[in-house]
Amino acid sequence: MTNDVVRVRLDLAYDGRDFSGWARQREGQRTVQGEIEDALRVVLRREETPELTVAGRTDAGVHARGQVAHVDLPAEVWAEQGGRLLRRLAGRLPMDVRVRRVSEAPAHFDARFSAIWRRYAYRVTDHPGGVDPLLRGHVLWHNWPLDLDAMNEAARGLLGEHDFAAYCKKREGATTIRTLQRLEWVRRPDGVLEATVQADAFCHNMVRALVGAMLFVGDGHRTCEWPAKVLAAGVRDSAVHVVRPHGLTLEEVAYPSDEELEARNLASRNKRTLPPLPGCC
Repeated sequence: MTNDVVRVRLDLAYDGRDFSGWARQREGQRTVQGEIEDALRVVLRREETPELTVAGRTDAGVHARGQVAHVDLPAEVWAEQGGRLLRRLAGRLPMDVRVRRVSEAPAHFDARFSAIWRRYAYRVTDHPGGVDPLLRGHVLWHNWPLDLDAMNEAARGLLGEHDFAAYCKKREGATTIRTLQRLEWVRRPDGVLEATVQADAFCHNMVRALVGAMLFVGDGHRTCEWPAKVLAAGVRDSAVHVVRPHGLTLEEVAYPSDEELEARNLASRNKRTLPPLPGCC
């Protein structure tokens, strides 16, 4: 980063129901990135649209409470307008997307490559009467009783570093090796079941596919061992359903200390491979 450019961190939240995902798309598709970049261009009075880099590209319909992005701005623009940027964005952005915090990022910060983990929540109810109408945009209805203990037992077999190809929509040239750090379910006092899913990174559809497998265990259609067997097989199983996006929220993105950012960036860019199995040549 040169002295004439300042990297600015944006902490974001949005309701994903009316967005075609995070990433800017062809004209006519409303996206979170498009709304924020257009707002930045207007409030900063720039001819060119500033380009955002985001921690994780959420799909259409997915929400975020703890999304993080960065944008590089001319130093003179930041010096002149940085102090009032947050309030001006609040006045320009639609009500379903908010910038919660604007700050100058430390050296080597990258919203995507510096992240050490992302934490999502997926919310579902098995109430026989359906979803509370006030929660319908954020909670999935599953029309079978769910066994919380069985779902948590199944989840334990998926933790750790694995190739999650069986639970991902593969993209050309991208690895599907991830480290799943947390996958656990609780039933809230209101009866909603909430999954916490945390990993160093996620591949496309991974969280929603994992939740789909857990629901099949929870309602008794599959055994607790089945999700781990699907993982080990390494191929998509037609019984693993990618659940609907509206129950999913990106809750938090974590970063290392400022001194560790550069090393983290380099590590994140390295394509991951799994170590060989014991006894394998």
